[in-house]
Amino acid sequence: MRPGRKQNLSENTAFETVRYEVRDAIAHVTLDRPEARNALSAALMRDLTDAFGRASTDPEVRVVILTGAGKAFCAGVDLKESGTMSTETVPPGERPSCWRAMEACRRPIIGAINGAAITGGFELALACDVLVASTSARFADTHARVGVIPGAGLSQRLSRVIGIYRAKYLSLTGNFLTAEQAYDWGLVSHVVPPEQLEETALVVARDMLSVMPHMLEPYKALIDEGFARELGGAMDLESRRSAAHIEAMGAWTGARGAFEAVKERGRGQQD
Repeated sequence: MRPGRKQNLSENTAFETVRYEVRDAIAHVTLDRPEARNALSAALMRDLTDAFGRASTDPEVRVVILTGAGKAFCAGVDLKESGTMSTETVPPGERPSCWRAMEACRRPIIGAINGAAITGGFELALACDVLVASTSARFADTHARVGVIPGAGLSQRLSRVIGIYRAKYLSLTGNFLTAEQAYDWGLVSHVVPPEQLEETALVVARDMLSVMPHMLEPYKALIDEGFARELGGAMDLESRRSAAHIEAMGAWTGARGAFEAVKERGRGQQD
Protein backbone atom coordinates (compact mmCIF):
# COMPACT_ATOMS: atom_id res chain seq x y z
CA MET A 1 0.00 0.00 0.00
CA ARG A 2 1.43 3.44 -0.89
CA PRO A 3 1.89 6.12 1.81
CA GLY A 4 -1.21 8.13 2.58
CA ARG A 5 -3.66 5.30 2.00
CA LYS A 6 -5.95 4.01 4.70
CA GLN A 7 -8.02 0.99 5.58
CA ASN A 8 -11.79 1.28 5.90
CA LEU A 9 -13.81 -0.47 8.56
CA SER A 10 -14.62 -3.48 6.37
CA GLU A 11 -10.88 -4.13 5.79
CA ASN A 12 -11.20 -3.20 2.11
CA THR A 13 -8.63 -0.87 0.64
CA ALA A 14 -9.65 2.77 0.21
CA PHE A 15 -7.68 4.05 -2.77
CA GLU A 16 -7.46 7.69 -3.79
CA THR A 17 -9.42 7.38 -7.04
CA VAL A 18 -10.92 3.87 -6.90
CA ARG A 19 -13.43 2.30 -4.53
CA TYR A 20 -12.53 -1.32 -3.77
CA GLU A 21 -14.83 -3.56 -1.76
CA VAL A 22 -15.11 -7.33 -1.39
CA ARG A 23 -18.50 -8.84 -0.66
CA ASP A 24 -19.42 -12.52 -0.99
CA ALA A 25 -16.33 -13.44 -3.04
CA ILE A 26 -16.91 -10.53 -5.47
CA ALA A 27 -14.49 -7.61 -5.69
CA HIS A 28 -16.33 -4.41 -6.61
CA VAL A 29 -13.92 -1.99 -8.33
CA THR A 30 -15.42 1.45 -9.01
CA LEU A 31 -13.70 4.25 -10.91
CA ASP A 32 -14.23 7.17 -8.54
CA ARG A 33 -13.57 10.46 -10.33
CA PRO A 34 -17.18 11.35 -11.21
CA GLU A 35 -16.36 15.07 -11.41
CA ALA A 36 -13.98 14.24 -14.29
CA ARG A 37 -16.24 11.59 -15.84
CA ASN A 38 -13.76 9.01 -14.46
CA ALA A 39 -11.06 10.15 -16.89
CA LEU A 40 -7.87 8.15 -16.57
CA SER A 41 -5.43 10.27 -14.61
CA ALA A 42 -2.04 8.91 -13.59
CA ALA A 43 -3.40 8.36 -10.07
CA LEU A 44 -6.44 6.44 -11.33
CA MET A 45 -4.32 4.23 -13.55
CA ARG A 46 -2.00 3.43 -10.63
CA ASP A 47 -4.97 2.71 -8.38
CA LEU A 48 -6.54 0.41 -10.99
CA THR A 49 -3.24 -1.43 -11.34
CA ASP A 50 -3.10 -1.95 -7.57
CA ALA A 51 -6.79 -2.89 -7.33
CA PHE A 52 -6.60 -5.57 -10.02
CA GLY A 53 -3.31 -6.85 -8.62
CA ARG A 54 -4.99 -7.26 -5.27
CA ALA A 55 -8.13 -8.87 -6.72
CA SER A 56 -5.99 -11.39 -8.61
CA THR A 57 -4.19 -12.57 -5.49
CA ASP A 58 -6.83 -12.16 -2.77
CA PRO A 59 -8.01 -15.68 -1.81
CA GLU A 60 -11.40 -14.22 -0.84
CA VAL A 61 -12.03 -12.96 -4.41
CA ARG A 62 -13.31 -15.16 -7.23
CA VAL A 63 -15.01 -12.62 -9.54
CA VAL A 64 -14.49 -8.88 -10.16
CA ILE A 65 -17.09 -6.28 -11.17
CA LEU A 66 -15.74 -3.04 -12.69
CA THR A 67 -17.94 0.05 -13.04
CA GLY A 68 -17.82 3.84 -12.86
CA ALA A 69 -19.16 6.31 -10.32
CA GLY A 70 -21.57 8.96 -11.55
CA LYS A 71 -22.96 9.20 -15.07
CA ALA A 72 -19.94 8.02 -17.07
CA PHE A 73 -18.06 4.74 -17.10
CA CYS A 74 -14.81 6.34 -18.27
CA ALA A 75 -14.20 9.31 -20.56
CA GLY A 76 -10.75 8.09 -21.59
CA VAL A 77 -7.31 9.39 -20.71
CA ASP A 78 -7.29 12.67 -18.79
CA LEU A 79 -6.06 15.04 -21.49
CA LYS A 80 -4.93 17.55 -18.85
CA GLU A 81 -2.31 15.02 -17.73
CA SER A 82 -1.62 13.04 -20.89
CA GLY A 83 1.58 14.91 -21.71
CA THR A 84 3.06 14.49 -18.24
CA MET A 85 2.30 10.84 -17.41
CA SER A 86 5.41 8.96 -16.32
CA THR A 87 6.92 5.95 -18.06
CA GLU A 88 5.92 3.97 -14.95
CA THR A 89 2.26 4.50 -15.88
CA VAL A 90 2.69 4.32 -19.66
CA PRO A 91 5.88 2.35 -20.47
CA PRO A 92 7.21 3.03 -24.02
CA GLY A 93 6.08 0.27 -26.36
CA GLU A 94 3.93 -1.45 -23.73
CA ARG A 95 0.30 -1.30 -22.71
CA PRO A 96 -0.21 0.92 -19.66
CA SER A 97 0.05 -0.83 -16.31
CA CYS A 98 -3.68 -0.92 -15.52
CA TRP A 99 -4.47 -2.85 -18.73
CA ARG A 100 -1.62 -5.24 -18.10
CA ALA A 101 -2.97 -5.79 -14.59
CA MET A 102 -6.44 -6.52 -15.99
CA GLU A 103 -5.01 -8.96 -18.52
CA ALA A 104 -3.03 -10.68 -15.78
CA CYS A 105 -6.01 -10.85 -13.41
CA ARG A 106 -6.89 -14.52 -12.90
CA ARG A 107 -10.47 -13.76 -11.83
CA PRO A 108 -13.21 -13.16 -14.42
CA ILE A 109 -13.91 -9.42 -14.82
CA ILE A 110 -17.48 -8.25 -15.44
CA GLY A 111 -17.68 -4.72 -16.82
CA ALA A 112 -20.87 -2.96 -15.67
CA ILE A 113 -20.97 -0.13 -18.19
CA ASN A 114 -23.06 2.59 -16.60
CA GLY A 115 -22.46 5.41 -19.08
CA ALA A 116 -20.08 6.64 -21.76
CA ALA A 117 -16.99 4.48 -22.39
CA ILE A 118 -14.85 6.60 -24.67
CA THR A 119 -11.46 5.76 -26.21
CA GLY A 120 -9.36 4.73 -23.18
CA GLY A 121 -12.62 3.94 -21.39
CA PHE A 122 -13.62 1.77 -24.34
CA GLU A 123 -10.28 0.01 -24.00
CA LEU A 124 -10.99 -0.63 -20.31
CA ALA A 125 -14.33 -2.16 -21.25
CA LEU A 126 -12.69 -4.39 -23.86
CA ALA A 127 -10.22 -5.67 -21.25
CA CYS A 128 -13.14 -7.15 -19.27
CA ASP A 129 -14.34 -10.72 -19.82
CA VAL A 130 -18.09 -10.00 -19.92
CA LEU A 131 -19.91 -6.70 -20.43
CA VAL A 132 -23.34 -5.73 -19.16
CA ALA A 133 -24.63 -2.28 -20.01
CA SER A 134 -27.27 0.15 -18.90
CA THR A 135 -29.39 1.87 -21.52
CA SER A 136 -27.30 4.98 -20.75
CA ALA A 137 -24.10 3.29 -21.91
CA ARG A 138 -22.46 4.22 -25.17
CA PHE A 139 -19.09 3.47 -26.69
CA ALA A 140 -16.75 5.45 -28.94
CA ASP A 141 -13.22 5.19 -30.30
CA THR A 142 -12.04 8.76 -30.85
CA HIS A 143 -8.33 8.02 -31.32
CA ALA A 144 -8.46 9.14 -34.96
CA ARG A 145 -10.28 12.33 -34.01
CA VAL A 146 -7.67 13.38 -31.45
CA GLY A 147 -4.71 12.17 -33.51
CA VAL A 148 -3.43 9.36 -31.30
CA ILE A 149 -2.72 5.72 -32.17
CA PRO A 150 -4.24 3.43 -29.49
CA GLY A 151 -1.82 1.71 -27.17
CA ALA A 152 -4.01 -0.46 -24.93
CA GLY A 153 -5.42 -2.92 -27.43
CA LEU A 154 -8.47 -1.24 -28.93
CA SER A 155 -7.38 -1.54 -32.57
CA GLN A 156 -6.94 -5.31 -32.16
CA ARG A 157 -9.53 -6.33 -29.59
CA LEU A 158 -12.51 -4.54 -31.10
CA SER A 159 -12.29 -6.21 -34.52
CA ARG A 160 -12.05 -9.61 -32.87
CA VAL A 161 -15.26 -8.94 -30.94
CA ILE A 162 -17.55 -7.25 -33.48
CA GLY A 163 -15.83 -8.01 -36.79
CA ILE A 164 -13.31 -6.04 -38.78
CA TYR A 165 -15.77 -4.03 -40.90
CA ARG A 166 -17.81 -2.79 -37.95
CA ALA A 167 -14.61 -2.05 -36.03
CA LYS A 168 -13.26 -0.01 -38.93
CA TYR A 169 -16.53 1.89 -39.12
CA LEU A 170 -16.36 2.86 -35.45
CA SER A 171 -12.64 3.62 -35.32
CA LEU A 172 -12.36 5.51 -38.60
CA THR A 173 -15.42 7.69 -37.94
CA GLY A 174 -15.24 8.15 -34.17
CA ASN A 175 -19.01 7.70 -34.07
CA PHE A 176 -20.83 6.51 -30.96
CA LEU A 177 -22.27 3.04 -30.52
CA THR A 178 -25.41 2.82 -28.40
CA ALA A 179 -25.96 0.13 -25.79
CA GLU A 180 -28.69 -1.46 -27.92
CA GLN A 181 -26.43 -1.56 -30.99
CA ALA A 182 -23.60 -2.95 -28.87
CA TYR A 183 -25.94 -5.77 -27.81
CA ASP A 184 -26.93 -6.46 -31.43
CA TRP A 185 -23.26 -6.58 -32.43
CA GLY A 186 -22.35 -9.01 -29.63
CA LEU A 187 -20.26 -6.61 -27.57
CA VAL A 188 -22.46 -6.71 -24.45
CA SER A 189 -24.50 -9.60 -23.04
CA HIS A 190 -27.26 -7.55 -21.35
CA VAL A 191 -28.82 -4.10 -21.71
CA VAL A 192 -30.92 -3.03 -18.74
CA PRO A 193 -32.31 0.18 -17.21
CA PRO A 194 -29.69 2.06 -15.14
CA GLU A 195 -31.33 1.11 -11.84
CA GLN A 196 -31.00 -2.59 -12.74
CA LEU A 197 -27.35 -2.55 -13.82
CA GLU A 198 -25.76 -3.38 -10.48
CA GLU A 199 -28.13 -6.27 -9.78
CA THR A 200 -27.68 -7.63 -13.32
CA ALA A 201 -23.90 -7.63 -12.90
CA LEU A 202 -24.35 -9.40 -9.56
CA VAL A 203 -26.58 -12.04 -11.16
CA VAL A 204 -23.86 -12.77 -13.74
CA ALA A 205 -21.22 -12.86 -10.98
CA ARG A 206 -23.31 -15.25 -8.88
CA ASP A 207 -23.83 -17.50 -11.89
CA MET A 208 -20.05 -17.64 -12.28
CA LEU A 209 -19.68 -18.42 -8.59
CA SER A 210 -22.13 -21.31 -8.97
CA VAL A 211 -19.80 -23.31 -11.23
CA MET A 212 -17.25 -25.69 -9.76
CA PRO A 213 -14.77 -23.56 -7.79
CA HIS A 214 -11.67 -24.94 -9.48
CA MET A 215 -12.97 -24.22 -13.00
CA LEU A 216 -13.22 -20.42 -13.24
CA GLU A 217 -9.57 -19.50 -13.50
CA PRO A 218 -8.25 -22.26 -15.79
CA TYR A 219 -11.25 -22.03 -18.12
CA LYS A 220 -10.88 -18.26 -18.45
CA ALA A 221 -7.15 -18.72 -19.13
CA LEU A 222 -7.83 -21.42 -21.74
CA ILE A 223 -10.31 -19.23 -23.63
CA ASP A 224 -7.98 -16.22 -23.59
CA GLU A 225 -4.85 -18.14 -24.58
CA GLY A 226 -6.66 -20.01 -27.34
CA PHE A 227 -8.26 -16.84 -28.72
CA ALA A 228 -4.78 -15.37 -29.21
CA ARG A 229 -3.74 -18.31 -31.43
CA GLU A 230 -4.67 -19.68 -34.80
CA LEU A 231 -7.51 -22.21 -34.61
CA GLY A 232 -5.32 -25.28 -35.08
CA GLY A 233 -2.94 -24.27 -32.33
CA ALA A 234 -5.85 -23.35 -30.08
CA MET A 235 -7.45 -26.76 -30.57
CA ASP A 236 -4.15 -28.44 -29.70
CA LEU A 237 -3.92 -26.26 -26.59
CA GLU A 238 -7.40 -27.35 -25.51
CA SER A 239 -6.58 -31.01 -26.04
CA ARG A 240 -3.41 -30.76 -23.93
CA ARG A 241 -5.14 -28.85 -21.14
CA SER A 242 -8.07 -31.27 -21.18
CA ALA A 243 -5.79 -34.31 -20.90
CA ALA A 244 -3.81 -32.74 -18.08
CA HIS A 245 -6.98 -31.77 -16.25
CA ILE A 246 -8.48 -35.26 -16.51
CA GLU A 247 -5.27 -36.76 -15.20
CA ALA A 248 -5.18 -34.28 -12.31
CA MET A 249 -8.80 -35.07 -11.46
CA GLY A 250 -8.07 -38.79 -11.26
CA ALA A 251 -9.43 -39.70 -14.71
CA TRP A 252 -13.24 -39.68 -14.61
CA THR A 253 -13.69 -40.80 -11.04
CA GLY A 254 -14.17 -37.33 -9.62
CA ALA A 255 -15.93 -36.06 -12.73
CA ARG A 256 -19.06 -38.19 -12.32
CA GLY A 257 -20.23 -36.11 -9.38
CA ALA A 258 -19.51 -32.97 -11.40
CA PHE A 259 -21.74 -34.18 -14.23
CA GLU A 260 -24.54 -34.82 -11.76
CA ALA A 261 -24.10 -31.31 -10.30
CA VAL A 262 -24.27 -29.79 -13.79
CA LYS A 263 -27.44 -31.71 -14.60
CA GLU A 264 -29.00 -30.65 -11.30
CA ARG A 265 -28.17 -27.00 -11.95
CA GLY A 266 -29.65 -27.30 -15.44
CA ARG A 267 -32.87 -28.64 -13.98
CA GLY A 268 -33.03 -25.71 -11.59
CA GLN A 269 -32.60 -23.18 -14.40
CA GLN A 270 -35.40 -24.80 -16.37
CA ASP A 271 -37.89 -24.60 -13.48
